[in-house]
Amino acid sequence: MRGDHGRALFTSDLSVNEFLLVREAGFRPVGLVLGSSVYHVGLQVGRWNKNMEMDKLTQAMYHARELAMTRMEAEAAELGADGIVGVRLEIEFKEYGNDIAEFIAVGTAVVADDPPPTGSWRTHHGLPFTSDLSGQDFWTLVQAGYAPLGLVMGTCVYHIAHRGVLASMSTVGANVEIEQFTEALYDARELAMSRMQAEAEQLRAEGIVGVQLLSLPHRWGGHTTEFFAIGTAVRPLRADHTIAKPSLVLPLTDGRW
Repeated sequence: MRGDHGRALFTSDLSVNEFLLVREAGFRPVGLVLGSSVYHVGLQVGRWNKNMEMDKLTQAMYHARELAMTRMEAEAAELGADGIVGVRLEIEFKEYGNDIAEFIAVGTAVVADDPPPTGSWRTHHGLPFTSDLSGQDFWTLVQAGYAPLGLVMGTCVYHIAHRGVLASMSTVGANVEIEQFTEALYDARELAMSRMQAEAEQLRAEGIVGVQLLSLPHRWGGHTTEFFAIGTAVRPLRADHTIAKPSLVLPLTDGRW
């Protein structure tokens, strides 16, 4: 976009502190980019007494997010961006249908002032990098000699088996582990984590930082939930890494919180 005097005008959802730290890291915001997908999530019924992945629902949640992410990346590429920082992935179920949800990906596209010591800031596929790190974390990462590669995610929609009447009665008033539930939650989280790690390996990442492991019930009922793992895959920019030592900061407040 251009202002009244022909100068480039950027938009950003970064806070003031984040904006200034991203500039300090050597990147200029060029625009707020958005990807959206209004998606109908299909129906799948799990067996009442069996732990099982709802693969049809898993595929739907994965595909809808991928559509939103791809469209956001396309907007960034149109702006000539090297990457997108502060990415947020949101889901909003619409009132005009319990099975219809809008998947939204939004972030700030940035252009680097200078290329990295080797190669490009973009991925080896030639796409802008994506990251959900805050401006502060992004600055710290770059200063330490690392670069974000991409926002990687893994999902698993899982049906947790119901317990029969006798099994439920046997634990009334007792402190006892419900092994059936423990195994279900463990398996579902492992599936989500492994899929996130597989995405990072495809990007040739060294590791994943800022990982979040979320349990999202959505509207499937109490025994079906989505386990969602998300984080930023990173790569080294150089062999040596200069890590700033933390320092004491004294806030100048009036004592009210």
